Amino acid sequence: MAGRDWSIEGRYVEYCSCDMGCPCESMAPPTNGYCTGAVAFQVDKGRCEGVSLDGIKVVATFFFPRAIHHGGGHLQPILEDTITDQQKDAIFYILSGQDQPVGTMFQIFSVIVEKLHDPIFTKIEFDWDIKKRITRIEVPELLRARSEPIRNPVTDTEHRMISVLPDGWVFHEAEGAAGYAKSVGELKFDLNQSHSSLAYVAWGPNGLRYDLSESRKRFPLN
Repeated sequence: MAGRDWSIEGRYVEYCSCDMGCPCESMAPPTNGYCTGAVAFQVDKGRCEGVSLDGIKVVATFFFPRAIHHGGGHLQPILEDTITDQQKDAIFYILSGQDQPVGTMFQIFSVIVEKLHDPIFTKIEFDWDIKKRITRIEVPELLRARSEPIRNPVTDTEHRMISVLPDGWVFHEAEGAAGYAKSVGELKFDLNQSHSSLAYVAWGPNGLRYDLSESRKRFPLN
């Protein structure tokens, strides 16, 4: 039986406990042996069958005891409390990885996440500027995170770092940043000047796509 037809295009940011640059993206072990942090994205243009997903914000905190490909992960999704029941059903269908090919982003998470914590529905603030490499994510009483440009430790000038991953499964290209994030929810962490990436993303039932025209038009990099 064929799955639902859906697409998501938007703005993405991640924070993790690895050093800036994230060795995991280069197939190396995580800096501290484990991986914890948060991911967030805002849908600029999205749909699932006939349900519009435009404007939806999704945050998730996570913890993996070793490199994420070893599994055993914990994940807690956080969505805005303004989401409708139809949108909720659509988003959780997408996040579940159901009907998606092996090796695609949400299918991978469905395998490596051992415990899915109960979702939280609350207010989410999402500010994102890829040109300036600045973000701010705030979930009241749960999570506060921000990204800022990496700076040269000698001259204090901004340092630009771009990750290009032709075979990536989350994004194909991202701007590196210094991340600061603190969670006081079920999955707790306090990250200071660690890895962060900002990226345009386009996902569909068959995984990561290259067509980013809508987001690049609305939020151009150059």
